[in-house]
Parts: sequence; C-alpha cells; structure tokens
Amino acid sequence: MNRSSGAILVLSGPSGAGKSSLINKIKDHIGPTYFSISTTTRAIREGEIDGVHYHFVTVDEFKKDIEQEMFLEYAIVHGNYYGTSLGPVKKALKEGKLVIFDIDVQGHDAVRNRLSDITTSVFITTPTLEELKKRLYTRSTDTQEVIEGRIEMAKREVQRISEYDFLVVNDDLEEASEILISIAKAARMKIPTLQINEFVHQWEEQS
Repeated sequence: MNRSSGAILVLSGPSGAGKSSLINKIKDHIGPTYFSISTTTRAIREGEIDGVHYHFVTVDEFKKDIEQEMFLEYAIVHGNYYGTSLGPVKKALKEGKLVIFDIDVQGHDAVRNRLSDITTSVFITTPTLEELKKRLYTRSTDTQEVIEGRIEMAKREVQRISEYDFLVVNDDLEEASEILISIAKAARMKIPTLQINEFVHQWEEQS
C-alpha cells in the first residue's frame, strides 16, 4: 500500500520569500519531479527564458485557452494572467512524479478543489514583513509601484496560512530546505481516499 508516486506539492508565499531558491536547493534530493511551469501574459524579464521560467503568451492566447478549459487554475495577479496547463500535470502524475506548483493562494484553492486527495501544501514566507520589504527592494527587479503591490498582497496572503498543511519560515536557507525536503518526501506517500477505501475493503475480506 505504501507508495512513492503521483503526488502534488503546492508551494505558495509572498514574492521575495525565496521559493525559487528553495526549489533549486531541494530538487536533487526528492526523487523524480515535474516543476509545473506557469503560463503568463506578463512581460519577460531579463535573464528569463520562454519555456523554462514561464510560458509567455499574449492576452488573446491566454483567453483562448481559458475558453477551451486548458487550465487547472488561473488568476490575474498584478494585472497579468497566470495559469497552470492541465496536460503536462496529468502526464507527470501518470509517470509517478512529484508535481511541484509555485502558485498563489487562489491557485492553491483551485488545486485543492480538484486534486485534494494527492495534494500537500506549504506556505513559505520571511520571518517578518520588514524582511520581506528588504528583499524586494534589494533584488531591484520591479518598480516602486509593483513592489508596493506585492507588499499589500503579501499582507493578505499571510492571513490565509492556516489553509495550508505546513508553514516554512525561510530565515535560514539551509534549514528551510531541509524541512521542505522532509515535507516533499512525505507528500509522495499521501494516498488517495479511493485507494484507502479499497485497502480497507481488501483488509476486511482477508479475515
């Protein structure tokens, strides 16, 4: 009954909390994975590669995919569309991979609603709001207006931490990565309700 396949790990948290850094730290220590690449209408940033960091599309292309129900979830964040395509996720699950999502709280709701049985969720944040502000200003990738928007969103997102299975405070990258590795390994062992019911039935039948 114990298994190590076909599961989902949702990572959410404010921009600047270090989610990408943590993912890079743990990816070689948690077995076969598929990192779900979001589709977005926002402009590509310097150093980003289409198909690696995001799938960059036009607003019209994104809306067409919405009409065709091609997304597991989608949301408008800071005036741009972000979404998760269903096809690659289903394929990775069938291959027994741990599918990792880096999505916001709205995306977490959508994944929970559709794939709750095999989903483990983690909220990642800085130890304080002040530390988050410091990181956002230090990385110098956004305008003042965008940074202020991210800070306001972070304040709202933090209020929903209780909706997640785990909280990881990314104060020390090494320590946070060790905790996340443990969570990821446990996520692989999560068993869908249907399989549990089948096991109980078989267990009783053997009496």
